[in-house]
Amino acid sequence: MMRHLASMAMALGLFLAAPAQAQWHRLASGTQEDLKAVSAIDAQIAWASGGHGTVLRTQDGGTSWQRCAAPTGAEDLDFRGVQGFDKDTAVVMAGGSGQASRLFKTADGCRTWKVVLANPDAAGSFEALRRATAYDIYLLGQPVAGRFVVYLSHNAGDTWARETDSGLAFPADAHLVPGGASAMTNVLSFVVFGSGGGDGDGGAQIYSYGPLCKGKACEIGWSGKPAPMASGDVVASVAGRNIMVPATGTVTGIGTMPATALVAVGGDPRQGMGAAAFSADGGATWKPASATPGGYRSAVDFDGDHNRFIAVGPNGTDVSVDDGLIWAPLRPGPEGSAEDRGWTAVSLPFVVGEHGRIGLLTNR
Repeated sequence: MMRHLASMAMALGLFLAAPAQAQWHRLASGTQEDLKAVSAIDAQIAWASGGHGTVLRTQDGGTSWQRCAAPTGAEDLDFRGVQGFDKDTAVVMAGGSGQASRLFKTADGCRTWKVVLANPDAAGSFEALRRATAYDIYLLGQPVAGRFVVYLSHNAGDTWARETDSGLAFPADAHLVPGGASAMTNVLSFVVFGSGGGDGDGGAQIYSYGPLCKGKACEIGWSGKPAPMASGDVVASVAGRNIMVPATGTVTGIGTMPATALVAVGGDPRQGMGAAAFSADGGATWKPASATPGGYRSAVDFDGDHNRFIAVGPNGTDVSVDDGLIWAPLRPGPEGSAEDRGWTAVSLPFVVGEHGRIGLLTNR
């Protein structure tokens, strides 16, 4: 156990006004490797990672990208995750079965690397890496022995402890997709991740770590809830933002209380069908989006500067300005059909994709 922790017309009108101003501006990455992950510290500093041990870093807002020397023995590994802490410190995650899954850390601007965690499960695979606080970082893996694999580090990735919470049990046909986890921060720090629906009766699930209450008794732990998506759909990514909601229950003298608005995106990657769900209460209840993204979406992030969620995927980019109820193309019409496609991961203001593609979100 872890110790810490609008009407439709109005919304459509907003889509016509705000998102049409945004676009992805292509940047020169200096590599042709497929990029799988990106982690923005701020508008100037970001890390990216991908195939064949590729790690990139920018310190000038994406104008130039430094290709780091691959960690020793990692030249052929698939770096599916990266989380930066500052301009010099980052943890990268290699995914794959068994020992192909490893975590490496640099604290000197990628001049040197050290292995901080090797996968102990021959049948397991690391799948997602997310930083939650200044020092806390979570690792998510494919299910092993009847439950999802979750590790936590309290010291920026130097050491790791495996979670044994019974709430991490999963439906028999559940699975993860690369990048299918997202770290949130609310009153407490917690992680939300989604699983795939498979082809059976398990269905997609959304797991969260937070208060579990029965009557007046509460404890902190993991719990999973069915995601309101079609059978066979996967929850590929989850993102959120802090909001204020009307106080309810026994709370008196307080008009509003903090909560977390969450959105989940995904769909059926085999058919290219998009799906999305949203929650206004930190994941306690979920509803399906009224208008879904225009295809499978692999990643989503919240744009705090313009109060919108942005989701990316193989065939386009979509935006929601109402916390996930309605999704519409970032730039409607043919003008957005090329540069808005082919993205894999997003950490605003940056996005990455196949063949070394990196983009910067701009507004004009």
